Amino acid sequence: MIPPSGVVVLTDRLVAREALDRVVAGAVAGGVRWVVLREKDLPRAERAAIAADLRAILAEVDGTLIVAGPDPLDGDAVHLPAAGPYPPPTHGLVGRSCHNHAELDRLTTEHYATVSPVHPTQTKPGYGPPLEIAGLGNLVRASPVPVLALGGVETPQQVTACVQAGAAGVAVLGALMRAQDPSAAAATLTSAYAEAFTPVLTQTRHGVTRSPRAGLRPTVPTQGSSLTARSGHGRPQPPTATQGRPQPETATKEGNR
Repeated sequence: MIPPSGVVVLTDRLVAREALDRVVAGAVAGGVRWVVLREKDLPRAERAAIAADLRAILAEVDGTLIVAGPDPLDGDAVHLPAAGPYPPPTHGLVGRSCHNHAELDRLTTEHYATVSPVHPTQTKPGYGPPLEIAGLGNLVRASPVPVLALGGVETPQQVTACVQAGAAGVAVLGALMRAQDPSAAAATLTSAYAEAFTPVLTQTRHGVTRSPRAGLRPTVPTQGSSLTARSGHGRPQPPTATQGRPQPETATKEGNR
Protein backbone atom coordinates (compact mmCIF):
# COMPACT_ATOMS: atom_id res chain seq x y z
CA MET A 1 0.00 0.00 0.00
CA ILE A 2 0.99 3.59 -0.48
CA PRO A 3 1.34 5.97 2.52
CA PRO A 4 -1.50 8.41 3.14
CA SER A 5 -1.39 11.99 1.91
CA GLY A 6 -3.74 14.92 1.59
CA VAL A 7 -6.54 15.28 4.12
CA VAL A 8 -6.84 12.23 6.39
CA VAL A 9 -9.90 11.93 8.64
CA LEU A 10 -9.73 10.52 12.17
CA THR A 11 -13.06 9.25 13.49
CA ASP A 12 -14.71 10.02 16.82
CA ARG A 13 -18.35 9.00 17.03
CA LEU A 14 -18.72 10.77 20.39
CA VAL A 15 -18.23 14.21 18.87
CA ALA A 16 -19.66 13.51 15.41
CA ARG A 17 -22.84 15.47 14.61
CA GLU A 18 -24.32 12.50 12.74
CA ALA A 19 -23.83 8.76 12.53
CA LEU A 20 -20.20 7.95 11.81
CA ASP A 21 -20.89 6.39 8.42
CA ARG A 22 -22.78 9.51 7.29
CA VAL A 23 -19.99 11.82 8.39
CA VAL A 24 -17.37 9.71 6.63
CA ALA A 25 -19.53 9.46 3.49
CA GLY A 26 -19.79 13.26 3.48
CA ALA A 27 -16.03 13.66 3.91
CA VAL A 28 -15.41 11.21 1.07
CA ALA A 29 -17.82 13.16 -1.13
CA GLY A 30 -15.72 16.22 -0.32
CA GLY A 31 -12.50 14.60 -1.54
CA VAL A 32 -11.14 12.61 1.42
CA ARG A 33 -9.56 9.29 0.49
CA TRP A 34 -8.01 8.21 3.80
CA VAL A 35 -9.82 7.50 7.07
CA VAL A 36 -8.38 6.34 10.40
CA LEU A 37 -10.90 4.39 12.50
CA ARG A 38 -10.42 5.04 16.21
CA GLU A 39 -13.36 4.13 18.51
CA LYS A 40 -10.98 2.02 20.59
CA ASP A 41 -13.40 1.83 23.51
CA LEU A 42 -15.75 -0.46 21.56
CA PRO A 43 -15.61 -4.28 21.58
CA ARG A 44 -13.79 -5.79 18.64
CA ALA A 45 -16.95 -7.09 16.99
CA GLU A 46 -18.52 -3.62 16.95
CA ARG A 47 -15.35 -2.00 15.65
CA ALA A 48 -15.06 -4.65 12.94
CA ALA A 49 -18.64 -3.95 11.86
CA ILE A 50 -17.91 -0.21 11.63
CA ALA A 51 -14.69 -0.95 9.74
CA ALA A 52 -16.63 -3.01 7.19
CA ASP A 53 -19.14 -0.19 6.68
CA LEU A 54 -16.43 2.45 6.24
CA ARG A 55 -14.42 0.27 3.87
CA ALA A 56 -17.49 -0.09 1.67
CA ILE A 57 -17.83 3.70 1.51
CA LEU A 58 -14.14 4.18 0.72
CA ALA A 59 -14.08 1.36 -1.83
CA GLU A 60 -16.32 3.41 -4.12
CA VAL A 61 -13.53 5.97 -4.53
CA ASP A 62 -10.56 3.60 -4.18
CA GLY A 63 -9.92 4.98 -0.68
CA THR A 64 -8.26 3.30 2.28
CA LEU A 65 -9.33 2.62 5.87
CA ILE A 66 -6.57 2.57 8.49
CA VAL A 67 -7.36 1.10 11.92
CA ALA A 68 -5.92 2.66 15.08
CA GLY A 69 -4.12 -0.06 17.05
CA PRO A 70 -2.26 -3.24 16.12
CA ASP A 71 -5.42 -5.17 15.09
CA PRO A 72 -6.33 -4.30 11.47
CA LEU A 73 -9.90 -5.61 11.94
CA ASP A 74 -9.77 -7.89 8.91
CA GLY A 75 -7.91 -5.31 6.85
CA ASP A 76 -4.20 -4.67 6.29
CA ALA A 77 -3.56 -1.11 7.50
CA VAL A 78 -2.94 0.06 11.08
CA HIS A 79 -1.87 3.17 12.94
CA LEU A 80 0.12 2.51 16.12
CA PRO A 81 0.62 4.64 19.22
CA ALA A 82 4.09 5.95 20.08
CA ALA A 83 4.28 3.54 23.02
CA GLY A 84 4.21 0.38 20.94
CA PRO A 85 4.17 -2.32 19.89
CA TYR A 86 7.82 -2.61 18.87
CA PRO A 87 8.79 -3.98 16.45
CA PRO A 88 5.77 -2.95 14.40
CA PRO A 89 3.56 -5.65 12.88
CA THR A 90 4.10 -6.60 9.26
CA HIS A 91 0.90 -5.30 7.70
CA GLY A 92 0.61 -3.74 4.27
CA LEU A 93 0.50 -0.24 5.73
CA VAL A 94 1.77 0.76 9.17
CA GLY A 95 1.81 4.26 10.63
CA ARG A 96 2.81 5.53 14.05
CA SER A 97 2.04 8.52 16.23
CA CYS A 98 5.13 10.59 17.03
CA HIS A 99 5.62 13.77 19.00
CA ASN A 100 9.38 14.41 19.13
CA HIS A 101 12.75 13.50 17.65
CA ALA A 102 13.25 10.52 19.98
CA GLU A 103 10.06 8.86 18.78
CA LEU A 104 10.89 9.50 15.14
CA ASP A 105 14.31 7.93 15.73
CA ARG A 106 12.61 4.71 16.87
CA LEU A 107 10.85 4.20 13.55
CA THR A 108 11.97 1.12 11.65
CA THR A 109 9.61 -0.45 9.10
CA GLU A 110 6.71 2.02 9.51
CA HIS A 111 5.50 3.61 6.30
CA TYR A 112 4.47 7.00 7.68
CA ALA A 113 4.08 8.93 10.93
CA THR A 114 1.76 11.53 12.38
CA VAL A 115 3.38 14.40 14.25
CA SER A 116 1.35 16.16 16.93
CA PRO A 117 0.08 18.38 18.34
CA VAL A 118 0.74 21.06 15.77
CA HIS A 119 -1.79 23.45 17.35
CA PRO A 120 -3.92 23.37 20.50
CA THR A 121 -6.79 20.96 20.00
CA GLN A 122 -10.34 20.71 21.35
CA THR A 123 -10.15 16.93 21.26
CA LYS A 124 -7.27 16.84 23.75
CA PRO A 125 -7.33 20.19 25.59
CA GLY A 126 -4.09 20.95 27.38
CA TYR A 127 -2.21 18.33 25.37
CA GLY A 128 1.16 19.56 24.24
CA PRO A 129 2.82 21.98 24.25
CA PRO A 130 1.89 22.58 20.59
CA LEU A 131 4.71 22.31 18.09
CA GLU A 132 3.43 25.18 15.92
CA ILE A 133 4.58 25.30 12.31
CA ALA A 134 8.29 25.80 13.06
CA GLY A 135 8.37 22.72 15.27
CA LEU A 136 6.45 20.71 12.68
CA GLY A 137 9.00 21.66 10.03
CA ASN A 138 11.88 20.57 12.25
CA LEU A 139 10.33 17.14 12.79
CA VAL A 140 9.39 16.73 9.13
CA ARG A 141 13.00 17.31 8.15
CA ALA A 142 14.17 14.76 10.73
CA SER A 143 11.64 12.07 9.82
CA PRO A 144 12.70 9.03 7.76
CA VAL A 145 9.11 8.63 6.50
CA PRO A 146 6.33 10.90 5.20
CA VAL A 147 4.65 12.93 7.94
CA LEU A 148 1.02 13.88 8.52
CA ALA A 149 0.45 17.01 10.60
CA LEU A 150 -2.04 16.34 13.40
CA GLY A 151 -3.65 18.45 16.09
CA GLY A 152 -5.80 21.56 15.78
CA VAL A 153 -5.68 21.68 11.98
CA GLU A 154 -9.09 23.11 11.14
CA THR A 155 -8.75 25.89 8.56
CA PRO A 156 -7.51 26.14 4.96
CA GLN A 157 -4.75 28.49 6.12
CA GLN A 158 -3.52 25.90 8.62
CA VAL A 159 -3.55 23.20 5.94
CA THR A 160 -1.48 25.42 3.66
CA ALA A 161 1.03 26.19 6.42
CA CYS A 162 1.48 22.49 7.21
CA VAL A 163 2.09 21.71 3.55
CA GLN A 164 4.60 24.53 3.31
CA ALA A 165 6.38 23.05 6.34
CA GLY A 166 6.85 19.83 4.37
CA ALA A 167 3.99 17.66 5.63
CA ALA A 168 2.68 15.08 3.16
CA GLY A 169 -0.81 15.71 4.48
CA VAL A 170 -2.90 16.69 7.47
CA ALA A 171 -4.84 14.47 9.86
CA VAL A 172 -8.13 16.08 10.89
CA LEU A 173 -10.70 15.10 13.50
CA GLY A 174 -12.81 17.89 14.96
CA ALA A 175 -13.05 20.03 11.83
CA LEU A 176 -14.91 17.23 10.07
CA MET A 177 -16.53 15.25 12.88
CA ARG A 178 -18.15 18.42 14.23
CA ALA A 179 -18.94 19.98 10.87
CA GLN A 180 -22.57 20.77 10.06
CA ASP A 181 -21.77 19.85 6.45
CA PRO A 182 -18.88 17.33 6.35
CA SER A 183 -18.83 17.32 2.55
CA ALA A 184 -18.41 21.09 2.30
CA ALA A 185 -15.85 21.15 5.12
CA ALA A 186 -13.83 18.39 3.50
CA ALA A 187 -13.98 20.07 0.11
CA THR A 188 -12.64 23.29 1.62
CA LEU A 189 -9.69 21.54 3.27
CA THR A 190 -8.87 19.27 0.33
CA SER A 191 -8.96 22.25 -2.01
CA ALA A 192 -6.53 24.11 0.23
CA TYR A 193 -4.26 21.08 0.20
CA ALA A 194 -4.35 20.82 -3.59
CA GLU A 195 -3.86 24.55 -4.02
CA ALA A 196 -0.77 24.48 -1.80
CA PHE A 197 0.91 22.20 -4.33
CA THR A 198 -0.30 23.89 -7.50
CA PRO A 199 2.56 25.48 -9.47
CA VAL A 200 2.54 29.25 -9.79
CA LEU A 201 2.31 30.64 -13.32
CA THR A 202 5.06 33.22 -13.81
CA GLN A 203 4.99 35.67 -16.72
CA THR A 204 8.29 36.04 -18.58
CA ARG A 205 9.23 37.63 -21.90
CA HIS A 206 9.29 34.11 -23.37
CA GLY A 207 5.79 33.29 -22.19
CA VAL A 208 4.45 31.64 -19.05
CA THR A 209 6.64 29.31 -17.00
CA ARG A 210 5.64 27.03 -14.18
CA SER A 211 7.43 27.21 -10.85
CA PRO A 212 6.58 25.67 -7.49
CA ARG A 213 5.26 27.86 -4.70
CA ALA A 214 7.94 29.36 -2.50
CA GLY A 215 9.12 27.17 0.34
CA LEU A 216 7.49 23.97 -0.93
CA ARG A 217 9.00 20.63 -1.69
CA PRO A 218 8.18 18.83 -4.94
CA THR A 219 4.43 18.94 -5.44
CA VAL A 220 2.08 16.29 -4.14
CA PRO A 221 -0.64 14.38 -5.99
CA THR A 222 -4.32 14.49 -5.25
CA GLN A 223 -5.90 12.28 -2.60
CA GLY A 224 -4.87 8.65 -2.67
CA SER A 225 -1.85 9.11 -4.92
CA SER A 226 1.50 7.51 -4.24
CA LEU A 227 4.40 9.09 -2.39
CA THR A 228 7.26 7.73 -4.42
CA ALA A 229 9.67 10.53 -5.27
CA ARG A 230 12.69 10.73 -3.02
CA SER A 231 15.01 13.52 -2.04
CA GLY A 232 18.77 13.37 -2.07
CA HIS A 233 18.60 12.28 1.56
CA GLY A 234 16.65 9.15 0.65
CA ARG A 235 13.48 10.22 2.46
CA PRO A 236 10.14 9.70 0.71
CA GLN A 237 8.95 12.93 -0.83
CA PRO A 238 5.57 13.74 -2.39
CA PRO A 239 5.58 13.53 -6.20
CA THR A 240 4.12 16.10 -8.53
CA ALA A 241 0.47 17.04 -8.38
CA THR A 242 0.39 16.75 -12.15
CA GLN A 243 1.99 13.32 -12.27
CA GLY A 244 1.51 11.72 -15.62
CA ARG A 245 1.18 15.03 -17.47
CA PRO A 246 4.06 16.77 -19.26
CA GLN A 247 5.52 19.80 -17.50
CA PRO A 248 6.78 22.14 -20.22
CA GLU A 249 9.12 24.93 -19.30
CA THR A 250 6.99 27.42 -21.23
CA ALA A 251 3.35 27.54 -22.07
CA THR A 252 1.85 28.62 -25.35
CA LYS A 253 -0.20 31.74 -25.73
CA GLU A 254 -3.29 29.56 -25.66
CA GLY A 255 -2.27 28.48 -22.13
CA ASN A 256 -1.97 32.05 -20.90
CA ARG A 257 -4.72 33.46 -18.77
